[in-house]
Amino acid sequence: MYTAALQPIVNGAQPRNIFLCGKTGVGKTAVSRYLLRQLQRDTKQYDDVELSVCWLNCTNLSSSYQVAVNLVNQLRPVDDQISTTGYPQQRVFDILYEELDQIGGTVLLVLDEIDHIGSDDEILYEIPRARSNGYLSNAKPGVIGISNDFGFRDDLSPKVKDTLCEEEIHFSPYNAPELRAILEERVTGAMYDDAVDDAVIALCAAIAAQDTGSARQALDILYKSGEIARTNSEKRLTEEHVHQAREKLEQSQVEHGMRELTKHGHLALVAMLQLAFEQETPARIRDVYPLYRRIAESSNVDPLVRRRMHDHLADLAMLGILDRQMKNEGRAGGHYYQYEFDVDLDIVGDVVRDFDSIALPKGVAARIG
Repeated sequence: MYTAALQPIVNGAQPRNIFLCGKTGVGKTAVSRYLLRQLQRDTKQYDDVELSVCWLNCTNLSSSYQVAVNLVNQLRPVDDQISTTGYPQQRVFDILYEELDQIGGTVLLVLDEIDHIGSDDEILYEIPRARSNGYLSNAKPGVIGISNDFGFRDDLSPKVKDTLCEEEIHFSPYNAPELRAILEERVTGAMYDDAVDDAVIALCAAIAAQDTGSARQALDILYKSGEIARTNSEKRLTEEHVHQAREKLEQSQVEHGMRELTKHGHLALVAMLQLAFEQETPARIRDVYPLYRRIAESSNVDPLVRRRMHDHLADLAMLGILDRQMKNEGRAGGHYYQYEFDVDLDIVGDVVRDFDSIALPKGVAARIG
């Protein structure tokens, strides 16, 4: 399907715009790089087909303006970059069109992590239509958007959705046999023949297949298993190393999730930790909110209203840091949520210890040192 979507380029026609969607680690970027390298090689045999590919990761870009500026600077020499601020958006678009026309031929703009630009999606409409709107005469641009967010497509404006999603390709999670084949290929030549056996590879593949279906996760587990074995001066990987690796990676992921929270997410986390240390969990929002307010005020932070603070507890539950249970007490008590930690409190304490801008309650400070 992906190959068929790229066929118009070989035919010298206007490229199709392609939207790729799938979970992290299922091969969207890797497959795209492979196919586009092959396509660039194949088109060299045709005198009437010129293909250029420009890659841009949009992880830290939150607007069409920022994407356009970064595309211009990708296409220009290092000593001829434009400033990231100070231009009207249309002027930046015009500069981009000038650069594309100078390149000429078919130009594919691959926008990885495209969902980071959010609702400011104007560039996803403008670039594909630039030639038909008279902004380009030499270049035929096409956009390949890559996203991990299944909801991003639905949030696009109707005109952008019609333009970008001419071809929509979903990448399904890998199953265990597929992951096993990927691991076996990576292991060949990377480890001694007797360092890892089939059972270890099968276990890594099974864990990843049951969790995310991600090749990246399977490889991370295998590599972490190797690190643990080397640390222990053991020459052969075992299933026990795999289980230890999985635990360490999950802990690292949880810690990263907590550190990346907003200030109010951190305040909510500290409030929940205080209640957990006092053995007052599971806790309702009515129990958490007063403590959250006190910690915020002590930290010189304006507290959020109760409903907004509740959103941060929901985020913690979504990240797997808290467990959220709905309770129903009928007409008398109604429906409400209760929260408690779903991870080891020592892990939470290790992260909270680094919250220098938050005035920790005495009970928390005493427990985490």
